[in-house]
Amino acid sequence: MQDLIERTIYREDHEQFRAQARRFFEREVEPFHAQWERDGIVPKEVWRKAGREGLLNPMLPEPYGGGGDFGHAAVLLEEIARAGASGVGFPLHSDIVAPYINAYGSKEQKDRWLPRMAAGELIGAIAMTEPGAGSDLKSVRTTARREGDEYVINGSKTFITNGINSEIVIVVCKTAPELGAKGVSLIVVEDGTPGFTKGRKLEKIGLMAQDTSELFFDNVRVPVGNLLGEENMGFKYLMKELAQERLVVAVRAAASIEVFLHKTVNYTRERKAFGQPVFDFQNTRFKLAEAKAQATMLRVFVDDCMRLHLQRRLTPERAAMVKLNATQLQNKLLDEFLQLHGGYGYMTEYQVGRAWTDARIGRIYGGSDEIMKEIIARTL
Repeated sequence: MQDLIERTIYREDHEQFRAQARRFFEREVEPFHAQWERDGIVPKEVWRKAGREGLLNPMLPEPYGGGGDFGHAAVLLEEIARAGASGVGFPLHSDIVAPYINAYGSKEQKDRWLPRMAAGELIGAIAMTEPGAGSDLKSVRTTARREGDEYVINGSKTFITNGINSEIVIVVCKTAPELGAKGVSLIVVEDGTPGFTKGRKLEKIGLMAQDTSELFFDNVRVPVGNLLGEENMGFKYLMKELAQERLVVAVRAAASIEVFLHKTVNYTRERKAFGQPVFDFQNTRFKLAEAKAQATMLRVFVDDCMRLHLQRRLTPERAAMVKLNATQLQNKLLDEFLQLHGGYGYMTEYQVGRAWTDARIGRIYGGSDEIMKEIIARTL
């Protein structure tokens, strides 16, 4: 299917990267993804292969990544959506975890961790959510107490993407609990550190191949040198970087809509009911026409937000708007696409059912719809 609009956001090097990513997903991901959904996890070797092919940390400068920009990251997001590879946690690793280290880490920290993350040798996660604190990051209860040249971390996290596979985790914790949001810090914990354990692999209704788990910290001692940036500045860092995280969600949602619009048009042209193609019923054509109009409108907005982000001008309010619009529309349209598939929409064979289920988390993670509305409301 051709692009809904003439897209000018991408350069030739972006499209070359797209071709490279597409070959990788066709060869290394698509034939095996169904098995990974049954297993509930993507093998670590897939990460190592992606690293060897230059698909991790694409927007970070060499030797920490591919030397590209957010356009390269967006291309990878679109190819993940095209492949239906919802279990591959590359975006969180490359577009959220690694940028925190690159933005706030010392040169020693960046040299120590980022080249190995780019190679797929260290799989990254970020531990924000707790059993009693979801979108309200000010209420985290995990603590990090300074003792000499070490921090002693205690607490638990849940719903952690890449949790089981994680080999490096940025932990959101309180170094000064009495200060509330002004006492939050970001501290890196590496797999194998005594007292750091991974809980059960959580059973979800969607994203079946993506490993999501609990993490526990029981008197975990890490060097003071594992602190990212300054002590008690973590909440400020989180607020600054969350705009990119929300744009990542929106880019993926918009691409998912376009992929399944194309699949649904093809399906309804081929599938017959009452002696004629399903597409020939006026209701079908009108539903698809409306979907194309709405998807085109979203595509213009998402690409404009990408343009602003490449210029470092994407505001938190605009990021909240694009995530809210993209994920709500994704949920609405995928439901309609499933309906147009009839009973086959409920089968895994046509992917739309799985995509519909996977999409539901988009309105929750990265900040729920309600948090997005609150952010937008402040600008009224």
